[in-house]
Formats: sequence, C-alpha cells, structure tokens
Amino acid sequence: MIPVTAALIVNDQGEVLIARRKSHLRNGGKWEFPGGKLRPGEAPEACLCRELEEEMGITIEVYAPFWAVNHAYPTQNILLLGYFCRITGENWRLTDHDEIRWVSRFRLLDYDLSDADVEIARRLRQLPALPSMKSTPS
Repeated sequence: MIPVTAALIVNDQGEVLIARRKSHLRNGGKWEFPGGKLRPGEAPEACLCRELEEEMGITIEVYAPFWAVNHAYPTQNILLLGYFCRITGENWRLTDHDEIRWVSRFRLLDYDLSDADVEIARRLRQLPALPSMKSTPS
C-alpha cells in the first residue's frame, strides 16, 4: 500500500481547492485534492508542504488530519491521507496540473474526481461546517 497525502485547503469563503491533473499523467484529466506520495521516513505534514511547493509553488500550513481512505486502483493500492491546510504563501506555478478551482464542498462531487478523492469529498459534505483556519493551529 502506497501512502499518499491530500491537502484540503480551505479559503476564507469556505471553498476547497481542487486541481485537474495534466492529461499525460496518471489519472490525467481528473480533479483531485493536491498532494503526493510520501518518501520513506517522511511525515505526512512534511510531504504535503514539499509536494505543494514543488507542484504548485505555494506554501501551506497543515492544520489537522481529516480522513484516510484505502483505495485499490488497477495497478496499485493507496492509503490517501487527507489533511486540512491553509495557504501561507503564493507563487503559483502548476507542474502536474493544468487548472485549479475553488469549489464549495457541496459541489465537489459535480467534478470528475480521482476515485480515491471521492470518499473524502463525501465526508466533507457531511461536516456541519469546515474548520476556520484564519489563526495558528493549536
């Protein structure tokens, strides 16, 4: 099982960031919560910070774990670890994605999400509210 992180980045309007993978990549054309594979010995929080800086040019602060999903793709099994995050610095440059969108959590399932991300989107819809991330986490 391959551990993979997913950043659930929430803006001040309560919208969640999703990104569409470039067509030539695995799951090309699918929307996803940005993130990536953990390196050996790497903490999920460190992985999220590294991946989002490398692939999107943004710095983030990781707030709290949200949900974990086991998913079997045809060629690999992953453990997707979702974490609430907020952006702390922006110098946008997309390397693995061709578009980003800020979306209401109630509209996430309107997008063609990567299979593993669907369960996290469903869970986000069930929350009474998204956490406020305007101040430093405790």
